[in-house]
Amino acid sequence: MKRDLYSQSTFLVIKTAYLYYIEDYSQREISKMLGISIPTVSRLLTKAKEQKIVDFVITNPYMGCIHLEEEIKSRFGLKDVIITPAITDYDETMDSGENLKKQVALEGARYLQRIIKKDDVIGITWGSTLSYMVNYLNPSQREHVSVVTLNGTYAYCDVKYDTPSLAHTMAKAFEGEHYSILANVLLSSKEAADIIKKEKTVRDVYRKFKDINVSVNGIGSFYPEVTSILTKSDLYTEEDLKELKEQKVVGDIAYHLFDKDGRECRTSLVDRTLNISMADFKKIETKISLVSGAYKAHSVLAAIRGGLVDVLVTDSELAKRLLTVEF
Repeated sequence: MKRDLYSQSTFLVIKTAYLYYIEDYSQREISKMLGISIPTVSRLLTKAKEQKIVDFVITNPYMGCIHLEEEIKSRFGLKDVIITPAITDYDETMDSGENLKKQVALEGARYLQRIIKKDDVIGITWGSTLSYMVNYLNPSQREHVSVVTLNGTYAYCDVKYDTPSLAHTMAKAFEGEHYSILANVLLSSKEAADIIKKEKTVRDVYRKFKDINVSVNGIGSFYPEVTSILTKSDLYTEEDLKELKEQKVVGDIAYHLFDKDGRECRTSLVDRTLNISMADFKKIETKISLVSGAYKAHSVLAAIRGGLVDVLVTDSELAKRLLTVEF
């Protein structure tokens, strides 16, 4: 009889929904206030949704991100897509580009922590977005993973953005181990690179490349304008830059330069670079790219075409551009 009474009480449905969704009381608290059981509270909340007494609306720009995610995931066959609204007043002390990086980095950190498992081996590159991401990781999630740098060090960047520092910080957050190539990523010659690769500590990292099942990286852009920070330092000589232009480089991941179809450009730099091979990188089960800024759409599209991205974490403006860009 009581069950029928509650089933017919529209007021009780409304009251329960009001206390739960508006006043933010827990189901346990509501059961005591109304003198009903917790399962009854749950049933009344379900009825409130079924009878449209409660109606949920995801407002723009947030709903737009859901539609973008579904379309990009379907069109490009990606494993997952995470899109953050391009809200540039996130931190008034930074410019809009840095704010977008922080938003994407936060989503990347939360995604990584959702999927990571005990004994996973994570590969990581370098950059400011990756730096934000590792500092957003929750240090209480102790999964005992291994973190491996996908490339050598970059002497021309802030040390906190370089791969050894990021690998150390990430391993500390997960209470795991880290493996780093403590040598310049780009050497003067193939012979110099071959000598470094024979060092035991470097050989150990190269062997570890085979075990990586999750990677996290940014994507550098060389098209339609060259914006990659790699070209704004002494890393490349004038001759190197000329060769990159001739090879029609579109983007880079882990110091691998690729064309519009995501194929590695066979420049003279390949044999001088200390990094995971393109073949081994493509074999990684879950390759996560963290990218912000609509100007990178061409480079992201090329990377997707080449099978270099499994999971894309980005902002809504880049996501929109990705659906319209052609080249």
